[in-house]
Amino acid sequence: MIFLDANVFLRAITEATPETQVMAAAARDLFRAIGRGEEEATTSEAVIAEVAFILYAKRHYGLPPDRVAARLRPFLTLPHLHLPRAAKQRYLQALALWSANPRLGFVDALTAVTVVGMDIAFATFDSDFDGLPDIARWQPPNAGAA
Repeated sequence: MIFLDANVFLRAITEATPETQVMAAAARDLFRAIGRGEEEATTSEAVIAEVAFILYAKRHYGLPPDRVAARLRPFLTLPHLHLPRAAKQRYLQALALWSANPRLGFVDALTAVTVVGMDIAFATFDSDFDGLPDIARWQPPNAGAA
C-alpha cells in the first residue's frame, strides 16, 4: 500500500515543466499502475483538500471549480485507490457541490456534504452556506455573518 501526497496528484494532473518532467512521468506511471490494480494506494482528506486548493488558487494554477473537479474525479474513482466508500462518495459530492457553487471553497463544500444528513446543528458565521439545500446555519442570537 502506498500513501499518496498532494504533490504526486499534482504532478499527474498538471502540465509538466522541464523541472518536473521526471516526477510527472513517475506520478502518471504510478496512477496507471493503480488503475490496473498493480499497486494499491490511499490518501487523506487533507491531501485531497490541498490538491483542490492548489489547483484553484490564482497564484498556482487558477482553475475554476468545475475544472478542478474534472481533473480530480478520475483519480478519486480509481478502484485501487482505497478510501472508505463513504469518504470517496463525500469527496465526489463535494466536488460536484463546489462546481455548482463556486463561491464555496472545496473545504466548505466538503463540510456541507458532511453535515447534510446528520442530525446535528451546524454552527458557522459563514453566509456562503446560506441557500444550500439541506443546510440550516445555526448562529447565536445577535451574531453577525462573516
